[in-house]
Amino acid sequence: MHPSEVLFQGTQQPISIPACDHYAGSEKLMHKSMALQQQMGPVFDITFDCEDGAAAGNEAAHAQLVANLIASAENQHGRIGARVHDVASPYFEQDIALICATAATRLAYLVIPKVDGVEQLRTAIAVVMRHAQAAGRSDLPIHVLIETHGALHEVWEIAALPEVECLSFGIMDFVSAHYGAVPGAAMQSPGQFTHPLIAGAKLKIAAACHAHGKIASHNVTTAIRDLSVVADDAARAANEFAFTRMWSIHPDQIVPILAAFAPAEEEVGIAIDILAAAQALQWGPIQHRGKLHDRASYRYYWTILQKARRSGQVLPQKAASLV
Repeated sequence: MHPSEVLFQGTQQPISIPACDHYAGSEKLMHKSMALQQQMGPVFDITFDCEDGAAAGNEAAHAQLVANLIASAENQHGRIGARVHDVASPYFEQDIALICATAATRLAYLVIPKVDGVEQLRTAIAVVMRHAQAAGRSDLPIHVLIETHGALHEVWEIAALPEVECLSFGIMDFVSAHYGAVPGAAMQSPGQFTHPLIAGAKLKIAAACHAHGKIASHNVTTAIRDLSVVADDAARAANEFAFTRMWSIHPDQIVPILAAFAPAEEEVGIAIDILAAAQALQWGPIQHRGKLHDRASYRYYWTILQKARRSGQVLPQKAASLV
């Protein structure tokens, strides 16, 4: 049996997808992102953006462009998704219909922004699944932007929906929804990690995701070219707030994000040693460096290897049977 089948018997196995979600809105940036993914491999996802990427009056053509690129040979790894217009937009279902008709079987996921709560999301998912199923896809993952008061209030119910794979924090819209009661400084560091309302929202999203085995994706860093800020934001998101993924809005941000979410090499080595010894004893208790380990710690170290893999770390051959 695969380690995941042994270690997660009777519990939900956590989802594992790349730790970086890179957004691209224009045709030029979409092609550039795809070329970079071809070069680096499927260590980061790409999200093509219909919500902010389409010029007014060009919504249908933009959605068709997104669909055509996802269905094309340029999408070598099948790790490209799309963000559609929000549920209240007249272009919401049009985006879904156009993208699914052309690219449903190649889509990594669809991102739904600005939902007000779980019931509205259920209605939106039903629309997505109707078009996806008509195009031959019955298992299309849904990513949800948590950026309204209603969505945050019902975030545990949202994370529990079986179609939902990932929740992302939309910090700018969430701060704006407070109509000046939360200062603009809370959209960036250090305020985004220290303001009680913003920090509380992040913790609630992360907790809901982990309770249901879903991915918690951190918001963007707006300091596009200051990579030290990007790296620090990503490290704080991962280490202090338990996020397992983060948005990128510039190609230069991808590598610092992946590095911040990757476990230390020493911890990866310990994980391999412990899991290999456990596997040799059919997952019974073992001792390692004078400490007892059983399936509870095995699950922890298995997730360390998953983090390493989705952050692009190259694992030694002896780890092949463990991940």
